[in-house]
Amino acid sequence: MSIFEPSEGTLVVVPSLSLPQDELRRITGARSYEERLLFLLLTLREPGVKVVYLSSAPVDPDIIDYYFAFLPDPDDAAKRLTLISLDDPWSQPLTRTLLDRPDVIEQLRAAIDGDAWLVPFVLSELEEELASLLNVPLYGPATSLSYYGSKSGAREVGHEAGVPMARGFGDIRSELQIEEAVEALPGERVIVKLNDAYSGLGNAIVTKADRSLVNFSAAGETWADYLRKIRERGAVVEEFIEHRPLYYPSALAQITPGGQAQVLATHDQVLGGLNGHVYQGCTFPAAPEYRAEVGESAARIAGVLAERGVVGLFGMDFFALKADAGYAALLCEINLRIGGTTHPFGAAVLTTGARYDPATGQLMSGDQPKFYTATDNCASGCLRGRTPGEVMRTADRLGLGFDAERRTGNVFHLLGAIPEHGKLGFTSIGDSREEADELHALTRRLLCGP
Repeated sequence: MSIFEPSEGTLVVVPSLSLPQDELRRITGARSYEERLLFLLLTLREPGVKVVYLSSAPVDPDIIDYYFAFLPDPDDAAKRLTLISLDDPWSQPLTRTLLDRPDVIEQLRAAIDGDAWLVPFVLSELEEELASLLNVPLYGPATSLSYYGSKSGAREVGHEAGVPMARGFGDIRSELQIEEAVEALPGERVIVKLNDAYSGLGNAIVTKADRSLVNFSAAGETWADYLRKIRERGAVVEEFIEHRPLYYPSALAQITPGGQAQVLATHDQVLGGLNGHVYQGCTFPAAPEYRAEVGESAARIAGVLAERGVVGLFGMDFFALKADAGYAALLCEINLRIGGTTHPFGAAVLTTGARYDPATGQLMSGDQPKFYTATDNCASGCLRGRTPGEVMRTADRLGLGFDAERRTGNVFHLLGAIPEHGKLGFTSIGDSREEADELHALTRRLLCGP
């Protein structure tokens, strides 16, 4: 079973942001990230599929209509979609509030028809409790396996899989352990990463010669507060890769409930932020120079995780650098959850009908390879105060929509963040790397300014 191509049954989508809330508050329009999984509405193309979608606040009807426009029979799809809102936009995480709402849980039970899977954005004990109440299996890794999605757990899995990694130490929980690791590692700088941080927001670069020179990825972070987080959540300390140029590919994989591991895609990540470590978007596929190395390492890691009982979607981040004999791909971390490359991949697959070819690392729509460039961070003051429907109509008028015949164009997301934050995301799909990049740049310029 794959959530990208179900043939029947009900997908119960719970996009709860069950993540460390202090880092979540640093993301502009974080609540709208619940909408990242709306691409799953495109699975309603199959007449045997139903979707039940939870949200903290009602989803703008124009956003739903936008996704329905990709489908051959929007009216029929609408009959198989159930939207359930808690009408509480400030509830975080969504699942915690949901568990205190027996009336909504009854709505959920009534909406589930036949075989069903609960699809969480992040799987925590909250989602496990909800799945138990609904008697619905989870499409995601059990919390008993969550360690393998931590920075320390990733190092353990990487060692077992035999994939290259930066030198470093895991399970760090004290300042003394940090000091010992810093002294043991080569180079002038090291990087410290909180075990359960995401989007690079838990990283800190430490200069060995002057410990006061610490560069945090998260704005406003302090060393005292960061040490508290290390004691509570654990961390890794690794050598800082000074090699330049340095590339940041990633891989997306899934493990089916039957234990079949499969690499779905490789990407090059677009990073930004204070340290250049914060996820901004991605391009598909990863560069040909190191695509195979990333795919092979990802397959070995997925095999280890499958043996340990992991189920669902997950991502793996790498460093890629030029070596004497080609390129080397070093495992950076494992994100044992739906991540930033999941919705661009889902949007591309479900709008083009393309399939991943593991031999070439490309998405093939018939004989035509597909490429895409995606962002979560197109923001402009001129968008703030406008409605999603207005912006989508503007995009169509400017020729920035989707061409169903050529199966190229833009697929937009995070549309709910437009009115308050002037922010949206989009995936630009083309028949070549150049076409995808050019469309992406044009869309950003016309909608978000220079």
